Amino acid sequence: MSGRLLECASFLTQISVSNAAVAFGATRVFHDVTFTVARGERWGIVGRNGSGKTTLFRLITGAQTPSEGSVTRQPGLRFALLEQHRDFGEATTVWEAGAGELAELLALEKALAYQAELLAKAGEAATPQMLAKYDQDLERFDREGGYTLAPRVDAVLHGLGFDPERARTQPLGQLSGGERGRLGLARQLVSAADVLLLDEPTNHLDLETTRWLEEYLRSTDKIVLLISHDRAFIANVADHILHLEGESAAAYTGGYQSFVAQREERRLSQQRAFDKQRRIVADEEDYIRRNIAGQNSKQAKGRRKRLGRMPRLSSPLSEEGSSLGLTLDFSERGGDQVAVARNVTLTVEDRALIENFTATVQRGDIVGLIGPNGSGKSTFLRALMGEHPVAAGELQLGGSIRPTYYQQDMAQVPRDRTLYEVINELRPRWERRLVQGHLAKFGFSGDEAQRRAETLSGGEQARVALAMMVLSHANFLLLDEPTNHLDIESVEALEDALTEYEGTVLLVSHDRAMLEALTTRVWVLHERHITDFPGSFTEWEERSREREHAAAIAAAEQETLRRVKERKVTRRRETRTDENRTALREVRRQVEASEREIATLETKIARLRTMLEDPELYTTREGAQKSLGVGKELEETKRKLDAALANWSDATERAEQLSAI
Repeated sequence: MSGRLLECASFLTQISVSNAAVAFGATRVFHDVTFTVARGERWGIVGRNGSGKTTLFRLITGAQTPSEGSVTRQPGLRFALLEQHRDFGEATTVWEAGAGELAELLALEKALAYQAELLAKAGEAATPQMLAKYDQDLERFDREGGYTLAPRVDAVLHGLGFDPERARTQPLGQLSGGERGRLGLARQLVSAADVLLLDEPTNHLDLETTRWLEEYLRSTDKIVLLISHDRAFIANVADHILHLEGESAAAYTGGYQSFVAQREERRLSQQRAFDKQRRIVADEEDYIRRNIAGQNSKQAKGRRKRLGRMPRLSSPLSEEGSSLGLTLDFSERGGDQVAVARNVTLTVEDRALIENFTATVQRGDIVGLIGPNGSGKSTFLRALMGEHPVAAGELQLGGSIRPTYYQQDMAQVPRDRTLYEVINELRPRWERRLVQGHLAKFGFSGDEAQRRAETLSGGEQARVALAMMVLSHANFLLLDEPTNHLDIESVEALEDALTEYEGTVLLVSHDRAMLEALTTRVWVLHERHITDFPGSFTEWEERSREREHAAAIAAAEQETLRRVKERKVTRRRETRTDENRTALREVRRQVEASEREIATLETKIARLRTMLEDPELYTTREGAQKSLGVGKELEETKRKLDAALANWSDATERAEQLSAI
């Protein structure tokens, strides 16, 4: 029995890291890292930037070997690392790039559709070779999962914000950097890998696509290892946490909230052990000092020898310290009206992003601006700063308002200067020690002050941007995805600083934990219209739950309908022999009736979804109550659609069977 149990345990453990260490010359990244990963587990990898999270991924995939210790993997285990999926090979369209190894099925699907057209035109003149080729390709398409894999690619592309139909013909070269990042993630998710290694997967996602990704990862049977600064995302996905700190790592069973509680208990225990050892050392040193030259000199020397061999514990609190020296204040209070929008319309290349928006930001507000990627959130911030023209209406800052703008791409950080020069230009009267002291608060000490900004990582650039923002003493902060590239400790330090800040904040973010902690109002950008919700993000989430419900139903409906379409496109040709013509005609009538019912139900679902997706519905309690009734109607309609699709599928299969007779 024990042998079988050991065999089972070996089968379950897919990855084992034992006492792993990595060093580059005299620089040690980490040591004594030990943990095991079993099938189906989802691990959140957390720790400060530079603690070795990405290096750990390289060890796991085998791209790098540890300086000490070992990493073992189950034979044949396949890995998908996002960095590997930024190169799209010979793909020319968005769909081909997203499908990766599955793109051949798209070519086969097109070939089947073309062959079906030729057979329809040929009719009775179709040659045996044409029929055999079609049947052979159709059988291969079915065998390789064409009816399910192609819709799965579509579902992933749709979930990450792409139009699957357009993706089939959209040139890859049209995508922005952020869109290529999302496409790389899609390619990773649909791959045949057994292990997904995700490094900051939410950086290019909005709130809706982040929620979709959470659901996708929770439902997958693959192993998931993810690095993320998004606390809500980790909390909703991970069932294990690996925390890298102090050049080592600790593994925790349970989700993120459990990790936070266990980590605090562990630190308190370590602190008690440290305090106890410090008292023992102090007592021993006092004894040695008093007796080293007296009658008890021999005992004192023995104690000194033992004390020298004693391994010293470090304080976990001093080890953790403060992530950023971040304190936000302002030099001038400013007026009560911080920003005013009157019938504002913003456009980009004649395309309207925001229409007829009217609102006022009051002093002390922390406004969360949320909406899909590309909908115009960053453009609105630039317009407030005077960096983008207003197509219609009026957008202006109030009296004595001094804004500062944290840009998502951190373009405010001069790339051609050293960090010392960047801060010195903002504070030309500061002595050298003050400039260096300010940089040290943000993790740049000693010679690092002479590094040029262009050599910095994304996380380091983010810290420089924050160091610059602190010196602005602005009374109005415009923050565009400020948590991107920061580690969790730095995100929490920024959150604490914003909580204490007495000025006004307009925050664009997909970080739900930060939105929940800070916002006093929410602006929801949807279909070129901004809804001004007079409450916190937490209240908005509670009030608008039916929007999520509608989105979930829409995703399920679209995936099912895509499978229907695949069968329609590649449907087996229908023969017209005398023996089965009558039966086939009846079955075809059933197929057509089901298709009419499906179309009717689709129209109704679209109408109900449009109602539930409109943010204005949730600005009043009456509207929120109405959404519950509409949600129930949507659920019932979806059940009817599922039944109609099942009838259609049965009738279609019967028709194909009759056609083959």
